[in-house]
Amino acid sequence: MSDAANFSNEQPINPYYHVESIDRAVAQDEHNHIRELLEQAGVEVVTVPSPADCQDGVYTANWALVRGNKAVMSRLPNARKGEEPYAKQTLESLGLEVTVLPDTVRFSGQGDALPCGDLLFCGSGYRSDTEAQAIVADTLGFRRIQLQTVPQLDEVGQPIINHSSGWADSFYYDIDLALSVLRAPSDGRKGLIAYCPEAFTPESRATLEQLDEVEKIIVSEHEAKEAFACNLVSTGSTVVMSAHAPEFSRELEARGFSLLKPEIHELLKGGGYIRCTTLTLAQ
Repeated sequence: MSDAANFSNEQPINPYYHVESIDRAVAQDEHNHIRELLEQAGVEVVTVPSPADCQDGVYTANWALVRGNKAVMSRLPNARKGEEPYAKQTLESLGLEVTVLPDTVRFSGQGDALPCGDLLFCGSGYRSDTEAQAIVADTLGFRRIQLQTVPQLDEVGQPIINHSSGWADSFYYDIDLALSVLRAPSDGRKGLIAYCPEAFTPESRATLEQLDEVEKIIVSEHEAKEAFACNLVSTGSTVVMSAHAPEFSRELEARGFSLLKPEIHELLKGGGYIRCTTLTLAQ
């Protein structure tokens, strides 16, 4: 995790940005609370300063994908390019073997690539390319489940191109806004994921419905889009998640999970939430 010291919304690179002020002190308090709850859940958190002059450096999930001693670095939108060398230096200083993707591809790190055992749930079309995710899966030894979320559409039903990034946009621009991994498979038990069917294209929805290697919880479109319900961190027994997703919360409690629910408002102004502020270093 980094911090919110440089957090801003000057370049609106996703649909959640609005012309509104950000209170960095409040954003930092929210960030601190997320870290405290993760540590309460038993997670060891490594902290680094956020990179200077990088509005989204608080969202470390997008820096890379890590497995074992290897990290594959991201290729980020124009407003976030300054994070790339900083993230590489940071992960190398932690002793990780770093792979850098060609600058001709897009890759949004863990934001668009969620491991569940040997499976890797990948989102493409907005912040990540399938070519990049194929390299990532091969490098880190995952089996890729390739998915795509639905685009943001204009009033006549045409996909919207974000004027800041120049890339196609979606309310689920990273897959961690539409799908979450709650438990990896272990001891003969299947892994467990949660996802919002309405967030995915028909082809990707069918892929998820037919996948029998994991158990699934359905998240409503309202809770996924309005409460960022899928953007969570799970230890496999404790979930740090949205405080405003009652239906999903009840389902998790019925399955025996302990829930920790920070209030997040300022960090949401950048289109990020709990999962976005953390990069997993050990799967």
